[in-house]
Amino acid sequence: MGAVPILSGKDVVRAFRSLGWSVARQRGSHVIMVKEGEIATLSVPNHKELAPGTLRSLVRAANLTMEQFIGATE
Repeated sequence: MGAVPILSGKDVVRAFRSLGWSVARQRGSHVIMVKEGEIATLSVPNHKELAPGTLRSLVRAANLTMEQFIGATE
């Protein structure tokens, strides 16, 4: 995987939305995202800055490479 960018939770949700994920619900500071045909659900912390390991784990759970995810943020 490539370098992990520093992004806010809001930016991460926006990137996953552009990749076909949708917001199912929000509880507290976590946004739960789902995608048709995917078993996994993503729990994105809505923080000012996501930890690199958290973002890497979310990208892996979405069956994406970091390059694919970074392409969606641009």
